[in-house]
Amino acid sequence: MDRLVIRGGVPLQGEVRISGSKNAVLPAMAAALLAPGESRVRNVPNLMDVRTMVRLLEHMGVVASIEGDVVRLDAGPAANPEAPYELVKTMRASFFVLGPLLARYKRARVSLPGGCAIGARPVNLHLVGLQAMGAEIDLMQGYVEARADKLHGATIAFDQVTVGGTENVLMAATLAAGTTVIENAAAEPEVEELARLLNRMGARVRGAGTRRIVIEGVGELSPFDHAVIPDRIEAGTFLAAAVATRGDVVLVGAALEHLEAVVRKFREMGAIVDPVASGLRVRAPQRLEAVDVSTAPYPGFPTDMQAQIMACLALARGRGLVTETIFENRYMHVFELVRLGADIAVDGRVAMVRGGEALDGAPVMATDLRASASLVVAGLAARGTTEVRRVYHIDRGYERIENKLLGLGARIERVHADGE
Repeated sequence: MDRLVIRGGVPLQGEVRISGSKNAVLPAMAAALLAPGESRVRNVPNLMDVRTMVRLLEHMGVVASIEGDVVRLDAGPAANPEAPYELVKTMRASFFVLGPLLARYKRARVSLPGGCAIGARPVNLHLVGLQAMGAEIDLMQGYVEARADKLHGATIAFDQVTVGGTENVLMAATLAAGTTVIENAAAEPEVEELARLLNRMGARVRGAGTRRIVIEGVGELSPFDHAVIPDRIEAGTFLAAAVATRGDVVLVGAALEHLEAVVRKFREMGAIVDPVASGLRVRAPQRLEAVDVSTAPYPGFPTDMQAQIMACLALARGRGLVTETIFENRYMHVFELVRLGADIAVDGRVAMVRGGEALDGAPVMATDLRASASLVVAGLAARGTTEVRRVYHIDRGYERIENKLLGLGARIERVHADGE
């Protein structure tokens, strides 16, 4: 397995272009199932998850190709409506095909995603929403088997905020008869982006970006040509790396309106974050100040940035408390940060971080996507050499991260399994 070798202690300097949002691209690719003809998704990052989604759609009969940062998808009049376990187990976003398959092809057989390293991510809310719209759903041998001659509008009030559930129901509702109302909907920028894409296809969606989304079903949709928004979590990760290394970095394409909760916390720590014509400029003081952080659904502080800010808190003056409210098992990176010299104690969902003057390089093991990112951030700031192993996790969500960091002056290299 590949590993990243980082010789830390170098302030990052320069500009880095933020890639397209992974969490916007994957549902957009699933939405191509809703209309006949060729759809095009632009500004697509070169990620393992994107290639997995292409394989899944090809398995269903979609003609797919990747040309640079453009993915072409042509979903014909017939489809193999099955998402097999072999693909779904590697990427939970595969479950996004359930709603579009039901809406256009009337049936779907989609594997349950299975366990997740960072905690339970139940799909029951997806199923409850689709059942309210008239779908018949059975769970058989680890698969969701769903049928619906014609979905109909319904009012769906989610018990808890669910991004995936909101997006699945939203896509299905575009072709349902009548009006669907989603209450307690997820308000993430990626949900708003999906609604923008669906409206471009001819859907009638309003309220996306709020807790109440209204969808008026239409008889058919048209293919789309759409460029997705920049990835706010990648932008936040490079922001954290700039702050941890006391650097000066311009995040090209980063949108402040998508990062307000993240920027607010880093400003409290002493970072200077200013909008510029091309995105955001990030500068850091010689010593950070500790803050308390609690994760929350958007527009709160994102759980996907919890590990990265924890790496920065390990270098701050004072004590900070991190409270993880979204996932019950998202502190696996703590033990690896401690190997680098961080002083962190975990009690349930709360982690107490006592900042120190410096971190020291060591071999560490990535356990999930964002944990990987936190270890890279810490390694960039640490004295000596840090070796991050199992970086296939980071390849799921960051496009050529070592190349982008090299462009900012970092001393980092990827070492392949064969030693090259």
